[in-house]
Amino acid sequence: MALLSLQNISKSYTEGSTTVQALKQASLEVAAGELVAIIGPSGSGKSTLLSIAGALLQPTEGTVTINGQDLGNLSPKKLASFRLHELGFILQTSNLIPYLNVLDQLLLVKKMDSRVTKADKAHAKQLLTELGLSDKFKKMPNELSGGERQRVAIARAFMNNSTVILADEPTASLDSKRAFEVVQLLAKEAKERQKAAIMVTHDERMLPLCDHVYRMEDGVLTKEA
Repeated sequence: MALLSLQNISKSYTEGSTTVQALKQASLEVAAGELVAIIGPSGSGKSTLLSIAGALLQPTEGTVTINGQDLGNLSPKKLASFRLHELGFILQTSNLIPYLNVLDQLLLVKKMDSRVTKADKAHAKQLLTELGLSDKFKKMPNELSGGERQRVAIARAFMNNSTVILADEPTASLDSKRAFEVVQLLAKEAKERQKAAIMVTHDERMLPLCDHVYRMEDGVLTKEA
């Protein structure tokens, strides 16, 4: 069964007297352990689809189901809680908080929901260690390389044991070696932890690391492999 299912998703915007259709009946499913890539030119609708999958935008039509829950049935308050517990985000710039060290970047996720326990600290250290950051717990973001910052962002996305991981151009600011390492780690963590992961990317060199590839053109999503 798919952990993430998008069925017949359309999204329209009104600009003056004109209606712009950003997405046109887009559908995809991601099973546990899979990393799916969405490629396509800028402005084709990739980030809009990712925002809908992440419960940041409401579709004009269609259904989004995560872990068996139809997001269209949730109130705004329940949707916010669902987003905190079920979704992990990895962004292009890593979005680390400049005044928190590496370990605290992860623990902040737990503080947003409840108090931090010893088990939470152990889990955070385990995640960071798995991603090769065991000697970086106390480092600040400005003391890390671009690849290290993205690895912290990956660890943070898994901190709440999220069902779905959404990555928006996670390698855009990295050289090819670091980009490959980051996507390889993302695929490995998704598979080992049985999460569903979607990555929007322009970098087609990363596609061999993905289980399936979709292409977005003018709001139309098609499966390539």
